[in-house]
Order: sequence, then structure tokens, then C-alpha cells
Amino acid sequence: MNETAQDQDTGFHTEDMTISVGPQHPSTHGVLRFVVKTDGEVISEAIPDVGYLHRSIEKIGEKVTWHGYVPYTDRADYLAAMFANQVFCMAAEKLAGTPVTRRGEFCRVIACELNRLASHLISVGTFGQDIGAMTPFVHALRERETINNLMEEICGARLTYNYIRIGGVGYDILPETCTRISEFLDHFEPIVDEFNRLLTGNKIFIERLAGIAVVSKEDALQYNLVGPNLRGAGIKWDIRRDIPYSVYPELEFEIPVGTGHIGALGDSFDRYWVRIRELQESCKIVRQCLKMLPKGPAISKVARKFKPAAGECYVRVEAPRGDMGFYVISDGSEYPYRVRIRTGSYTAMSIIDKLSKGIMLADLIVLIGSLDVDAPEIDR
Repeated sequence: MNETAQDQDTGFHTEDMTISVGPQHPSTHGVLRFVVKTDGEVISEAIPDVGYLHRSIEKIGEKVTWHGYVPYTDRADYLAAMFANQVFCMAAEKLAGTPVTRRGEFCRVIACELNRLASHLISVGTFGQDIGAMTPFVHALRERETINNLMEEICGARLTYNYIRIGGVGYDILPETCTRISEFLDHFEPIVDEFNRLLTGNKIFIERLAGIAVVSKEDALQYNLVGPNLRGAGIKWDIRRDIPYSVYPELEFEIPVGTGHIGALGDSFDRYWVRIRELQESCKIVRQCLKMLPKGPAISKVARKFKPAAGECYVRVEAPRGDMGFYVISDGSEYPYRVRIRTGSYTAMSIIDKLSKGIMLADLIVLIGSLDVDAPEIDR
């Protein structure tokens, strides 16, 4: 029922209006729908309605072999497929006690951090486009295409990679590819500064983001936010450093956090700014890996009929949208008994209704873009 308010002095009537934002709306970043209740332009409620992209990825894990499930993990987040590859393979390796070659670990980090660059470029580029800045998206897409070319050299694919395998990686990174990656980093790092001049420092962009949808440290923890959404609230937490895996303990990099230097701590601008700074940190990580890349095989020998011992484990990595975890159960057969995926976008959806109360309808688009939610990560 629509609620009706009446001003006793003037007899003026207003009604809350319920509208649907999505599932085809371009600013919902995928097939998402929000049931929004507004009084004019002011939102009183925004309820996420998910499930439009559910593909039973977890259930499929029970029906295919351990090796055969790796391509399906690509679909958990098509913008950051490499991380889902890695975390599932890490879970399988943990259950079976399978070692990963040292060169394979460095290849994984190089591929993942390049994928982080590609994912964040989509995030910051579409964020500007969502609120009317069309040109920055073209610049971001141009750089991402170069990364896609590099990924194609590494593994033969540009979006869904199937690159990381149990025991290492499917293909070694060739010396000439390493050279091209290094040349790209030389080109890309100044581009980040150019992007900041184009969008980050834009007066209109700042005014649209600063002070909008502020997430306090307490709310970030209570709503279980992760990744840039958590760090944007000023909490320095990164799985790569705090629950270290692979060769990240050997690498030097900073953990960017929100500071409230433009608006308020934990606002939409802080979440955006954390992603911009992570572009620079990923460049540092890839440079170090290229210098430290050891010789040797890129993958260890693993049986074709892979059968890890019966047991269960939970493994997590720092994906572009934060803490991504796989809970996997083995019954000792060629097939996983159970696969459960935990993603950052799913938890981010839970706070949207709280943050949307009292903001303008146009600012809902800012809120959704600042959280960088991804439909495949939500529905699976």
C-alpha cells in the first residue's frame, strides 16, 4: 500500500512512489534490479532484487571433475576470472597437498594483478559514465584492451581465462611477453595521472561523490564489507598482507585506505579513490614479479584423475571486489562433494538499503557504482 502524508495547514498530499531500477538499467552493472520507494526525488527504501543471473555454478561443481571445474570458476566474476581460478585451485591443492612450482606462483601473481588492473579500469571508467562523464570510460577501455592483448598472449583468452591450474598455471609466460608487460607498465603509470586530471579532479565529479553514501568503520564491519569498500571506510585490511598467500609476503606494496580528504571518510569518493590508488600498487607488484621471476617449470606434475583426500577447507584471496573465498568438501573422489563460493559483491548488496535512505534518486546510481557490485558475483 502506498503511504500518504498530509500537511494539515495546506491540505497538500504526497504519495510514496514505488519504481523499479533495473534489471535492464545500464547503471546497475549487470542484470540487477532495485525496488525503490521514493517521495519525489528522495529515496526512503531501495531493496535489491537479485537472482536474474543465477547459473547454478556451485551445483555444477558436484557434477564435473576437479580439473573440469576450473573453467566454470571463470564465470563467478567475468571481470576478474583469474582470481576465481586461483582460489579454487588453491583449495584443491590444500586438500591434496599438491605443491605449486615457484615460477608458477609468480606467473599467477602477474596474471592476477594484470586482471586487477583490467577490472578496476572497468569500475572507475563506468563509474564516470554512470553519472554523465563519457570520455573517461573510453580512455579506461583503451588501456584495458592492451591488458586484454597481454592476457591473450599469456593464456590465449581475453575474458574467461582458464589459466591457473591445479599445481601452477596452464602456460608459461614467455620472455617477450614479459618485455611487453614491462613496456605497458611504463606507458600505463603516467596514464593513471592523466586519468586523475581528466576525472578524479573534475569539480562536477567530486561534487557528485563527496559526502554521498558514507560508510562508517562500524557499519563496514557489521555489514561484512570487503576489499575497496572496506578499505574506503579507513580499515586497512587486505588478504594479500593479513592472511598472506602465494608469494605476496615477498613483495612490497601499500594498502590504500580512505582518508576523507575530499568529502567524508568512507564516502563514495573514498571508495573510488582506493581503486585508483590500487591501480598504482598493482603496477608495483607486477614490476617486482617480472624482476624476481625464477626459472623452472610453471606447473607441477598432477595426476589426470585428480583425487584429493577426503576433507574440507576454506581458502580466500584478495580479488578486485575484495575477499573471495571457496569452501570445498572432498569425499576422496574425482568430483568435489560440495563447492561454496563467497564473494564481495554479495555482501556489498546488503548495505545498499541502509545507505540509500534519504539520498536523492540520482545518487542511488552513485552508490551502486561506488560499491562496484558485479551481477555474476552476486547470483552465481
